[in-house]
Amino acid sequence: MPTLELRAKQSLALTPRLQQSVRLLQLSSLEFQQELRNALDTNPFLEYDESQTDDNALSNDNGSSMTETTPAAANDAGEAPLVAEVAADTADSGDSSSHDDSMSEFSSDPFGRSASRNSGDGEGSDPADWVRIEPSLHETLHDTLRLYPLNDRDRAVAQLIIEALDDDGYLRQDLSELAALVDIEPELNEDELTIALKLVQSLDKPGVGARNLSECLSLQLEALPSTTPGRAVALEIVSHHLERLARREQAELQKKIGCSADELRIACALVRKLDPKPGENYGQAEDNYVVPDVIVRQVKKSWVVTINPAVLPRARIHRMYAELFAQSAGASRSPLAQQLQEARWLIRNAQQRFTTIQRVAECIVSHQKAFFDYGEIALKPLVLRDVADELELHESTISRATGNKYMATPRGIFEFKHFFPRELSTESGGTCSAAAVRALLKEMIAKENSNDPLSDVSLAKMLADQGVIVARRTVAKYRHLMKVPPAELRRQA
Repeated sequence: MPTLELRAKQSLALTPRLQQSVRLLQLSSLEFQQELRNALDTNPFLEYDESQTDDNALSNDNGSSMTETTPAAANDAGEAPLVAEVAADTADSGDSSSHDDSMSEFSSDPFGRSASRNSGDGEGSDPADWVRIEPSLHETLHDTLRLYPLNDRDRAVAQLIIEALDDDGYLRQDLSELAALVDIEPELNEDELTIALKLVQSLDKPGVGARNLSECLSLQLEALPSTTPGRAVALEIVSHHLERLARREQAELQKKIGCSADELRIACALVRKLDPKPGENYGQAEDNYVVPDVIVRQVKKSWVVTINPAVLPRARIHRMYAELFAQSAGASRSPLAQQLQEARWLIRNAQQRFTTIQRVAECIVSHQKAFFDYGEIALKPLVLRDVADELELHESTISRATGNKYMATPRGIFEFKHFFPRELSTESGGTCSAAAVRALLKEMIAKENSNDPLSDVSLAKMLADQGVIVARRTVAKYRHLMKVPPAELRRQA
């Protein structure tokens, strides 16, 4: 028989403000800037803070727009508490003239270059300053094509070929299909396209504009001097016997080509030096736009962490709108009350986001000080739990604070997670990081004899001699991560 029964149970639920705080923390710097711009565009109680300087943006002692001055809990019941909160918010946003002296020492460019942040020219604060821009394959070819004296028709055909190239440099579209893509009178014929393709193939690195792997390698070999040892045999291999070369059928290759074993060995070594994807040597259009969240500098033999001024939020409560709203009748019951509350939450959660990121970065730098002093080989094992326990935060919070966050250091820009390498045991009972092992492998391979490169087994034995016990397959995995080819492909002719 059906019955009704009441049961009481407890469950955890995230408040809207806590949900926003968690979401903001896991965003990258660019995503956070986009989120802030969207809020400035849609929330009438937020305005862009033009007076806020880089020095006092995170100060907790003065009344900047990032300073939380009212309780965290939202209070929507009653007009008096709301008016009081608005007054506190507007008072905070009005005072932004004081400076935090503790950060003024680091107001210049991260690594010693002068910067005039207050001069209005924006020098040193443009996120693009942190990105190295390299011309893409198509940009390079277009720039080179401009140097050729061509008529309009020939230039248009060559530009069509360039735009049809894939990012790896190959032309995988039939010439007949390309002819149908443009409206040129008279119509293009295949001979014109073939001539234009030959021109594009000669614009820059040999191999660009090839229609298949065989043609790509042939173009690179044809660009070599005719006196290059093994060139003729190598051309025969890449033109007709690539599959046999891939299967390492040395005896069959020697029989088909009719050459000696030494000639075949020299030719195979020459083929291995060729680039099967020449287009990847150019800048890629889809390169990630990385803006560091924190800057690490050495000051008086100590490593100091500061938030990158370029990513600091420039937002505050709009004083006039907030005051007018607070004086209106029934303000607490207006739909605008929710927008005002969201504006206050955004400012406080943004402050909390940068505070957490800086605390995590300082903890990382404290643990990995040897890395900043000596480089990759001194990177120590570290896990998220260690940082969480030290900062008394949950491990999931540390995970969000390190995901998609970057640190600018004198040694380069690194993702936070780069400083959490896996732990490996040593023969003496101690530990070392996987990153340190990769650094050791890199040094060993750099010092090897190019005529007799070290195999994965030899590298594993050399690591064991230094007290680091790793399996051969682990060495192979690390070598693959470093994009180092195996020993037989590193051997010089």
